[in-house]
Amino acid sequence: MAKAVRVHGVGGPEVMAYEDVTVGDPGAGEVRLKQDFVGLNYIDTYHRTGAYPMPTPFTIGLEAAGIVDAVGDGVDAFKPGDRVAYAAPPIGAYASERLIPWHRLIKLPDSISTEKAAGMMLQGMTVEYLLRRTYPVKKGDTVLFQAAAGGVGLIACQWLKQIGATVIGTVGSEEKAEQAKAHGCDHIIYYNKEDVAKKVREITDGAGVPVVYDGVGKSTLDGSLDSLKPRGLFVSFGAASGPIENFNLGVLSAKGSLFMTRPTLMTYTASREDLVESATALFDAVGKGLKIEINQRYALADAVQAHKDLEARKTTGSTIFVV
Repeated sequence: MAKAVRVHGVGGPEVMAYEDVTVGDPGAGEVRLKQDFVGLNYIDTYHRTGAYPMPTPFTIGLEAAGIVDAVGDGVDAFKPGDRVAYAAPPIGAYASERLIPWHRLIKLPDSISTEKAAGMMLQGMTVEYLLRRTYPVKKGDTVLFQAAAGGVGLIACQWLKQIGATVIGTVGSEEKAEQAKAHGCDHIIYYNKEDVAKKVREITDGAGVPVVYDGVGKSTLDGSLDSLKPRGLFVSFGAASGPIENFNLGVLSAKGSLFMTRPTLMTYTASREDLVESATALFDAVGKGLKIEINQRYALADAVQAHKDLEARKTTGSTIFVV
């Protein structure tokens, strides 16, 4: 019998239950996967809490890697035995087996292990679209990355160094500062005891930065905006501290005709073409030396504890479930 982590009502981690599920045969255009590893991502908490509403009950999760077990009619791109990964809807990744549309899957190259793939696809493709398409970072740019020691942050620091950018990163502890530095962060700011914008101005000789990448949200908004140079871009791609609400657009004009965007990976990989291009760019970056740090591993049955640790900011780098 297959196993899955199901959410029966929105709320804290305790609303998740590890239980038996039935997985049928794949229909037309579908693939049945036997999953070896599942990725844990902050977006999972948004689905669990109802911040991103889902009809209950549902199987949580958007990222996993495993082996194709069977294919439905019309599926020519994959065959049983192929190693694949994904980081996209439909939701349902926290499972030992599942059905998924073939066009959401990416075939893994020999150079990428199944375990590594489960810890890199969602965060890595997020970094890809942020740095290459939302604001195309150029060699010589100086950027601010909020929460530089998180899963997305550690990948972003490395990718930014591959581009040739200077990275200013915020962290909350000495341990996380060391991790960010080891992955290419040039300047560290402790967001819990330093004035972020003031430090950014000091580092940039008063100029500010052209772009801020912010996955924290409510608590870092002011510091992020005040770190931008005129006509700079504020990229809000997450809300770990809570969503930004009731924002007065006049603030953008007062602070220098700033731009603001709230992009999502789902939009940037909605088409098959964009999904494949994003994954290919990620694989290329890994081939050039970008390291994926899987710093936490949990059994899938321990999803409740994993969510508690994630929300308490006890995790760094990537986290996976071992199925």
